[in-house]
Amino acid sequence: MAYYFNKTLNASFDEAIARTTEELKKEGFGILTEIDVKETLKKKLNVDFRPYRILGACNPTYAYQALQAEDKIGTMLPCSVIVQELAPGQVEVAVIDPIASMQAVENPKLGGLALEVQTKLKRVVENL
Repeated sequence: MAYYFNKTLNASFDEAIARTTEELKKEGFGILTEIDVKETLKKKLNVDFRPYRILGACNPTYAYQALQAEDKIGTMLPCSVIVQELAPGQVEVAVIDPIASMQAVENPKLGGLALEVQTKLKRVVENL
């Protein structure tokens, strides 16, 4: 089972970030964290890396429901979304599949939530 779903865009890196953020917003997700991997690797290791950003996306309604069902689920939140430049003008967006990540948690109350979140995140990727 794949643990993510993805799409490659013909866009600039910044445009892909903006489009991804907007599509997430349409599905009720906000960006809680943003890690600029390229910048971090340059600063910490002095290595050059392609533009690569990890967005921590959260839908507060679903996060609250998940936390009520499983108090340690915060270890798997927020949903990770990566945006990486494959080549100039070619950017991949990949999103965690919440069903795949929830398989590690043995709590049947999370199955329905994971399916609903998966549907929303798949729609984000499809609409990019």
